[in-house]
Amino acid sequence: MSPPVAPPGWSRWLVPPAALSVHLSIGQAYAWSVFKPPLESALHLSGTQSALPFQLGIVMLGLSAAFGGTLVERNGPRWAMTVALVCFSSGFLLSALGAASEQYWLIVLGYGFVGGIGLGIGYISPVSTLIKWFPDRPGMATGIAIMGFGGGALIASPWSAQMLQSFGSDHSGIALAFLVHGLSYAVFMSLGVLLVRVPRTADRASTVAGPSALEGVQVSARSAVRTPQFWCLWIVLCMNVTAGIGILEKAAPMITDFFADTSTPVSVTAAAGFVALLSAANMAGRIGWSSTSDLIGRKNIYRLYLGVGALMYLLIASFGDSSKPLFILCALVILSFYGGGFATIPAYLKDLFGAYQVGAIHGRLLTAWSTAGVLGPLIVNWIADHQKEAGKHGSSLYGLSFMIMIGLLVIGFIANELVRPVHPRHHIPAPEEAADGRREQPA
Repeated sequence: MSPPVAPPGWSRWLVPPAALSVHLSIGQAYAWSVFKPPLESALHLSGTQSALPFQLGIVMLGLSAAFGGTLVERNGPRWAMTVALVCFSSGFLLSALGAASEQYWLIVLGYGFVGGIGLGIGYISPVSTLIKWFPDRPGMATGIAIMGFGGGALIASPWSAQMLQSFGSDHSGIALAFLVHGLSYAVFMSLGVLLVRVPRTADRASTVAGPSALEGVQVSARSAVRTPQFWCLWIVLCMNVTAGIGILEKAAPMITDFFADTSTPVSVTAAAGFVALLSAANMAGRIGWSSTSDLIGRKNIYRLYLGVGALMYLLIASFGDSSKPLFILCALVILSFYGGGFATIPAYLKDLFGAYQVGAIHGRLLTAWSTAGVLGPLIVNWIADHQKEAGKHGSSLYGLSFMIMIGLLVIGFIANELVRPVHPRHHIPAPEEAADGRREQPA
């Protein structure tokens, strides 16, 4: 499939909505916690087991983004969005079959493995294209699109909760909810496939007054992974994602546990509302903080994400169970930093390595997300399960895991401080850029 080139007069502001249609759909992954309690009850699973489809989905997101990044750069965003549509929707259909037949491994295979490939390819599909359309405001451009991934649960969480209430929370009701998700998202994602365009060479120079996205420092994906800057950013992203995903994956049962022993327990409906609030913060952080990074710089914004994020975790661990507003506020701030970190990282990569192969570099960096997708839920669920077996309950299920998150954020803060400009030996000489861009080979 050839990348569709924009005709003369095409507005670059049509590209973010195309990206949003895909990202709002695959952002359903952040509403997985709504399905955890029904699955645990219907299929007799532990908290750790019910997290497996989500964890595998995030692992496959990172791996497919890393291995598919070069293909996305070569074949263009329409090809990538089509692959994402087929895999993501098929994953839901397989999961529906698994729930209907009470075969949990099919849900893991469908939602986690097949759907996870759709997550990864869909996530990186618009990044390089957006940076080429918006070389003047890369943080804002990627933030607009990537905020859709954070905001997907804002729609999916109450929608999923309502379906489970209408269809029932037994295995047949869950199967029907998965089926509706798969068909609906296929239709919505097709809008992005039809709308997306890549800029003509002339458009890249004329969209804004100022330097082209392909001027300045340029580093290939193959060279980028050999630099210390890449691996410092890998640690930064991994730590920031682990801290955020630890709350997000278990959000609904976590807030219920925190206030179960108080005079104001949290209902199932209110817990689903909390997931939607977290999604709103995740979404707002992606556009708000990434746009701010265009003004104050990428390193400074990550100092905020990691440093203040550690403080928020400390406040929840110390006082979260005594004040519901404090718990919610701190969680919202953490999730806004989590979302902002995702939206800012492509611009950070562009600053360090240039726009030449930023999509492929971004795909490789998302292996940090794969690691965090296992690490965050594993820390929170495994510790909570063992604390429960030890007879503990309420907020005491999470104290140790929150202290671990603080330590991880401090590690990320240090890694961000170590980021320096890329050494010139990794740069691509200007005369070779155009030729190399046409014949990039996978690393």
